[in-house]
Amino acid sequence: MKVMHLSSSLKHDEAERGIYAITHALAKAGHRSIVIGAASFDDELVTRLLRDDTLYYRLPMPKKSWWSLRQIFKLRKLIKQHCPDVVHVHSRTPAWILHWATRPLPADKKPKIVATMYGFYPLNHYSKALFFSDVIITASRSIDKYLKEKLAQKKEEHNIQKFPFHTVCIRRGIDPKKYPYRHHSSVYWLHNVFAQYPELEHKKWLIFPTPIGTQYGQEWLIDILGNLQIKFPNIHVIITEDTEHNLTDQDVAQEEFTQRLYALGLSDKVTFIGRNPPDLKEWLSSANVVLALAERPESIGITAIQAIHLGTPVVGWAKGAFADILTAIYPQGLVKEQTAFALCRAIKSHLQNPLRPAMPHEYLIEQMVASTLAVYQSLVSNCKLVDKDRHDNLVCIKNKH
Repeated sequence: MKVMHLSSSLKHDEAERGIYAITHALAKAGHRSIVIGAASFDDELVTRLLRDDTLYYRLPMPKKSWWSLRQIFKLRKLIKQHCPDVVHVHSRTPAWILHWATRPLPADKKPKIVATMYGFYPLNHYSKALFFSDVIITASRSIDKYLKEKLAQKKEEHNIQKFPFHTVCIRRGIDPKKYPYRHHSSVYWLHNVFAQYPELEHKKWLIFPTPIGTQYGQEWLIDILGNLQIKFPNIHVIITEDTEHNLTDQDVAQEEFTQRLYALGLSDKVTFIGRNPPDLKEWLSSANVVLALAERPESIGITAIQAIHLGTPVVGWAKGAFADILTAIYPQGLVKEQTAFALCRAIKSHLQNPLRPAMPHEYLIEQMVASTLAVYQSLVSNCKLVDKDRHDNLVCIKNKH
């Protein structure tokens, strides 16, 4: 079996899309993989792909950009060259490029197509290319529920009996070897942290592993600090700020938030450590509580999964992927009523009576990979069955003549 992956970017694949884990499993099983993305050849993930004898081609396909259409002929050439059995598309722009690249191909030369939805995409024209697939994988139960509700509406509005694809929910997972249960940060790491951030020593850490923005829920941090600082004078919030983002609304939101902290006398209780720190595992495992407070429902919630697998409690709203994750593997952290009182009560309970999640047996990358490979295998097997039926019919026709 030969599988081709299409991605606009590889920067999220390690944590959310699992492209390396899938190609590695394919290689171990004796299959071949081709990955097409925008990353340069010296990128760390690309180096790992090449180490597994995965073929990699650099075809930049920027999201929502007309410039991406230049890659149609190059992609068609690669598909003709490698004849993949399955093409797995991980983004909407590459899905359109794939659609136009395969459209002129004869039916027997077209690969089976798998598309994954990683977010609550609106079912508009831009997302339409995903529905040219044979199978749509939803990356969480929340996305799966959202998609099925939207498709049911489309069926009713347009009197559609059946869509030409079927959906399957395959939740994202993490590698327990990289995020071992009850992981303890080294004394060396803690010493370096306290040298860089002396204000964190002898404090109770509340990790907010989210950038500051209009939909990320940072305003709840002010309620937490304002209500709990008397009971817990050593409480401290640690934020992974979005230092790489240049969007104006992000800058304005962060400036307003920091000014409000200063005005309320809370700025000494908040530390920004930078976006996606390479030692995020150490931060998550060293925290007293990890917060999941996004106003807009989260689609995957990978940091919550990582924290719980490390044995760190997560407190979050009962919506989106956070509701799925906490209900399944740590219901003690679920805050069903979205109020400051309910949130502070949950955090107070965790700080007074430290709880550690039990070792989870869900949201594992092995489960995700096995389910994904099973989808590929079913498509290839069905294709072989169809080809065999066609062959048998031809034999019968020849025998009749």
